[in-house]
Amino acid sequence: SGRNSSLFSLNETAAMLWQAADGITPLEQIVERQLCNAFDVDAATALRDARELVSSLAEHGILRVSDTPLAAPPEA
Repeated sequence: SGRNSSLFSLNETAAMLWQAADGITPLEQIVERQLCNAFDVDAATALRDARELVSSLAEHGILRVSDTPLAAPPEA
């Protein structure tokens, strides 16, 4: 086993964030498009919770957080 062999159980919200994290779409857009539509929650609450979750995943090296996109969006 590795030095950091933590097991994570992703709930539905975390799974949505994980699937939508494409390195291009800002967290705010993911929250508005995915979470607010899927769950009856206001954007401010959803964004606060999403930031906490993303921060936790980043602390464990599961997800990388960046202020700039990792890739350019595909041209339409």
